[in-house]
Amino acid sequence: METFENTGNKDTRSGFGAGLLELGRENENVVALCADLTGSLKMNAFEDEFPDRFFQIGIAEANMMGIAAGMTIGGKIPFTGTFANFSTGRVYDQIRQSIAYSGKNVKICASHAGLTLGEDGATHQILEDIGLMKMLPGMVVINPCDYNQTKAATKAIASYEGPVYLRFGRPSVPNFTPVDQKFEIGKAVELSQGRDVTILATGHLVWKALEAAAILAEKGIEAEVINIHTIKPLDNEAILKSVKKTKCVVSAEEHQMNGGLGDSVAQLLARNYPVPQEYVGVNDSFGESGKPHELLDKYGCGTKDIVESAERAIQRK
Repeated sequence: METFENTGNKDTRSGFGAGLLELGRENENVVALCADLTGSLKMNAFEDEFPDRFFQIGIAEANMMGIAAGMTIGGKIPFTGTFANFSTGRVYDQIRQSIAYSGKNVKICASHAGLTLGEDGATHQILEDIGLMKMLPGMVVINPCDYNQTKAATKAIASYEGPVYLRFGRPSVPNFTPVDQKFEIGKAVELSQGRDVTILATGHLVWKALEAAAILAEKGIEAEVINIHTIKPLDNEAILKSVKKTKCVVSAEEHQMNGGLGDSVAQLLARNYPVPQEYVGVNDSFGESGKPHELLDKYGCGTKDIVESAERAIQRK
């Protein structure tokens, strides 16, 4: 299988910050709003360079969403920034009514998502956000895998007309995708070819899926790994093409099994090409405080879990 070089661990939130700064230099209509978490969202550089286009809303996330929606009427492209828990759960009504229902061109940028938020614990480790956002009509949902891809995604969504949810994280993770990549919304990226099992991974679990594929290769199993950076709209064509070859699939995500990537894949397959599917994700529970990668292992989202799920899927063919 193809090997990927980790050019150094970097946090995906810094990819967002870097992309936002470049956007600010390229497009004067880009504005940024933050709910008292400028440093955590890596929005400092944008604030320093474009103070007139940065708005510190304070701990008032609902107001931030309403203000962002209003700014679009004047042609601005607002990027809101706060933790994923506060970007979705706390402000769901405002997003639904003022942004999604109205089709406003707001980019909802959410850091510290999933178990890998780590020590902040269950109250902040939102594991339902993808489900909440993908159910909103017209909402695009993006979950990039590393620093480079998060930066590319941040820049790409500015030219998309309509509401977008961009999810990224706190910990330093392997940075392995190309620096100069072109990010295409809704276009999955095939990372390795295989004939025995398809592994569809998103976010931080993409690197885990590549680690799992290497272990499976040592056992003589060829895994096809696909980076599903866009959960909505889903790349139906790429998924069906792969699954028709391998005849079984594993979905891997740092999210609840209910409502996430796995559910979207299952709906696609049920309607078009039913095959055995195994889920790697959190199984109907909240998280807890701990080290990010220890939590991934404890809650069934580690490399070992992907390997075992792939083997089960193959056995069910």
